[in-house]
Amino acid sequence: MENILKVAGLTLALFCMSAAAEDQPTNKHVTGSAMQGQEAHDFDNTGINKRDREGMNPTEQDQKNPDGDRNLLAAVRQTIVDDDSLSITAHNVKIIVQNGVVTLRGPVNTAAEKAKVESLAQAVAGVSSIDNQLDIKTP
Repeated sequence: MENILKVAGLTLALFCMSAAAEDQPTNKHVTGSAMQGQEAHDFDNTGINKRDREGMNPTEQDQKNPDGDRNLLAAVRQTIVDDDSLSITAHNVKIIVQNGVVTLRGPVNTAAEKAKVESLAQAVAGVSSIDNQLDIKTP
């Protein structure tokens, strides 16, 4: 009987430890060596993007997606993501393309990063103009 109580106690202890471990935040949505030790929610810009919640400005869902704009969007996104000098925040800016006009929206960490993202987007062939609505993230 004493052995049964010990086994039951150990089982209960393991169950509690397992349940507690499941409640801990993980980094399973975050990849890459630059993000090790940081949680996924650190890169969620939703709360900062007030313009998109108000419905006054076009969003990615408003794009008509003709082939030219879709290809231009992909090229601009790839150019920004490929630049390792930019922060993860800058890599995640919103990019909207309509008739060759690229709108950049969302937070970046510094004024230099804001200028660099605009410069990278402008350098992509086919971009007619840039509407830079990037915000500098404040702590």
